Amino acid sequence: MDLRLTPSEEAFRREVRTWLERNLPPGWGTPSYRPPRTPEEQVAFAREWQRKLFEGGWAGLTWPKEYGGRGATVIEQLIYNEEYARFAAPDILCLKIGLSLVGPTLIACGTEEQKRRFLAPILRGEEIWCQGFSEPNAGSDLASVRTRAELCGDEFVVNGQKIWTSVARYADWCMLVTRTRFSESKHHGLTFLLVDMKSPGISVRPLREMTGEAWFNEVFFEGVRVPRSNVVGEIDRGWDVVLTTLGHERAGTTPHVRLQAEARRLARLARSTSVGQETAASNPLIRQKVAQSWIETHILRLSAYRNVTRLSRTGIPGPEGSILKLFWSELEQRLKETAFEILGMRGNLTEEDRWCADGGFWCHELLWSRSATIYAGTSEIQRNIIAQRVLGLPRG
Repeated sequence: MDLRLTPSEEAFRREVRTWLERNLPPGWGTPSYRPPRTPEEQVAFAREWQRKLFEGGWAGLTWPKEYGGRGATVIEQLIYNEEYARFAAPDILCLKIGLSLVGPTLIACGTEEQKRRFLAPILRGEEIWCQGFSEPNAGSDLASVRTRAELCGDEFVVNGQKIWTSVARYADWCMLVTRTRFSESKHHGLTFLLVDMKSPGISVRPLREMTGEAWFNEVFFEGVRVPRSNVVGEIDRGWDVVLTTLGHERAGTTPHVRLQAEARRLARLARSTSVGQETAASNPLIRQKVAQSWIETHILRLSAYRNVTRLSRTGIPGPEGSILKLFWSELEQRLKETAFEILGMRGNLTEEDRWCADGGFWCHELLWSRSATIYAGTSEIQRNIIAQRVLGLPRG
């Protein structure tokens, strides 16, 4: 692994940086900027910003050019992600599933007709996708899904329930894992469907999070009809497609730049927060934890480069992505817990309270960070994958 960029990669970094400097929303990152507040405003803003990225040539960087992408290397994708995070550019949460998961899955497993129909609207921000994987009794054990799809002529009739479905309220389409056949092996008999969220029989119920937001939802399917042409891969062989999606989910963007920025913010917090007659930074235990956060964010960066180097050679996300997911998700929680150790009870105050610290940033981030070791596979699942598929240990 060579951490030095080539001249062309350095030029690419400058190109990304220049474009962002010129095209970020006016006033972005300054106290005068007023970001969209309601979910509806945030969704509209994300669509508009994604369209601008597409027109600038920054959408689907590694996607093939024939499908609207740029055909960039995975190293260039990493460089872009680093610069994007360094500028704290707009977070397009509601579009990430389509861009990071659905698009790569269709490119790998979809029919030519599916690619032509769905990829361009994803890149332009015209269609929002949600991920219909988890169920009340099938989260980490995804192969245990019970949502049923019965083939009737040229249509599947879907009945069941999904939960923790991000942005389902605003989604136009859903990539849905269903059971089409019950067999001895739960990994067989699954079918991967593309479902129009405007189909009759779909109802969505928001789930209020402890942050006060409601991006998660539970979705109910009652007699929902899906054309057979919307199957990705083969009927009853959907687990192969699921593994492709999960590989991209776990090997996706590693947030080392964001976490490095938060580690710097943590150091400033320690220096500016008084504890008795001294600052929190005067406490050697606090200093040690702040320093450890900074060290671990650098380890994360090097690990991300190692993973991307391997990916650039094989072109296929491997189980090493689980190492990254496990490391950064638990690092994120430790970093936020250190902030609360510094702030004490003040850390519980939200941005609406005049006495809140750092604009309520740490309160929101601590609450949200609890999900980091759950989504995209729990830490327990990641450890199992590492043990079996990276270290080659036998199953217990």
